Amino acid sequence: MILDSFKLDSKVAIVTGASTGLGQGMCYALAEAGADIVGVDYVEMPETEAKIKAMGKNFVGVVANLMSTDPIQGIIDTAVKTYGHVDILVNNAGIIRREDAIEFSEKNWDDVISINLKTVFFFCQAVAQQYIKQGTGGKIINIASMLSFQGGIRVPSYTASKSGVMGITRAMANEWAKHNININAIAPGYMATNNTKQLRDDAQRSADILARIPAGRWGLPSDVMGPVVFLASSASDYVNGYTVAVDGGWLAR
Repeated sequence: MILDSFKLDSKVAIVTGASTGLGQGMCYALAEAGADIVGVDYVEMPETEAKIKAMGKNFVGVVANLMSTDPIQGIIDTAVKTYGHVDILVNNAGIIRREDAIEFSEKNWDDVISINLKTVFFFCQAVAQQYIKQGTGGKIINIASMLSFQGGIRVPSYTASKSGVMGITRAMANEWAKHNININAIAPGYMATNNTKQLRDDAQRSADILARIPAGRWGLPSDVMGPVVFLASSASDYVNGYTVAVDGGWLAR
């Protein structure tokens, strides 16, 4: 049955940025599909943990600051020590800083590039090494953005980081496909999350954005649940190096 290829029974997924928003929604989706979860965030994740355990799946929370690459190996070691293996990585944690490009500070540049791109690359590298060590292959899903395709306004470091995410996703797929590693990305459109609160609070800016989205609404964490399960499952075994837009039709406009 084709639906069996979407099941994640016995799989273990690491999801960063798991406390709220898209990361939390993707944790729920992967758990509903059968996976056990290692959730990572800079704060505790009691809500995510409670809901996943209520589904009958296991959850381990790791509090870590991914502005640095230092926690990466420890997170993977925790997953392997707890469950014996790891099969899926979702690189979702990220930040955004808004400032006119003409005045954009070096700190706002470095902070965003560090977590959104540098940490993503080295987390991919470390988990790929684990997949190769296990001899099992595995799935990596990076969270890109509409600004992987477009320039945006007042977010130069975010645009650079998310353009980079799409690029390194392609590059790593070229090298790692031979190890049965699939690495793809999801590019969410305008989502109702913490990162877009400032935009949604600006009545005119929000109206301008909604006027361009063919779906006529902001995206929700539930909108990425199907795509993340697909890319984490054997249903996507011949999909590699691709960035899937989940944007209500924004890029088609």
